[in-house]
Amino acid sequence: MLLLAMDTATPAVTVALHDGQSVVAQSSQVDARRHGELLLPAVHRVLDEAGLGLDAVTDLVVGVGPGPYTGLRVGLVTAATFGSALGVPVHGLCTLDGLAYASGFDEPFVVATDARRKEVYWARYDDARTRVTEPAVDRPADIADLVAGLPAVGAGARLYGEVFPDAREPEHQSAAALAGLAAERLAAGETLLDPLPLYLRRPDAQVPKNYKVVTPQ
Repeated sequence: MLLLAMDTATPAVTVALHDGQSVVAQSSQVDARRHGELLLPAVHRVLDEAGLGLDAVTDLVVGVGPGPYTGLRVGLVTAATFGSALGVPVHGLCTLDGLAYASGFDEPFVVATDARRKEVYWARYDDARTRVTEPAVDRPADIADLVAGLPAVGAGARLYGEVFPDAREPEHQSAAALAGLAAERLAAGETLLDPLPLYLRRPDAQVPKNYKVVTPQ
């Protein structure tokens, strides 16, 4: 097994190779506006570091969000393209689950990422492997009672310290953690998610109201 994992659902453009036992190579850069520019060079970089070609990859793993529309689709489209070209399966994983797995917590906690618009994408966990709520998007103040007293990880927790006073590492997503979680679940015979985007809300770009369709005469 050689998993190529990637995630662009957050400002982190992150890629990793995992051989089923451990991470072979990884690359992460935090830049919310350059997902499309940074992802393919990162893929080449981890392959070069591992001394392997793309044809050695047996599985693709991609973070499905939740995340902003523009960044999220970069990773999903790239993973789907590689999977089609190589003829290998493409597995989806919740981006929040990757952050949770990286935390290593064995106690209840929260993952919160920045959803913009003064909101967070978030979910609660019993431990690093066990999510107990569905991913959601809310204003931090609206979920204060639900997360009170719990440690939190993710950039959203750092942004809203008044709601998440016990913010801890990691702040950013890691494809290495995503790959490790995927390898663990696949080895256990679990079926992962379809590689489809988890947006949770409509994209910022909308068709203007009263839009007039012009038809040829």
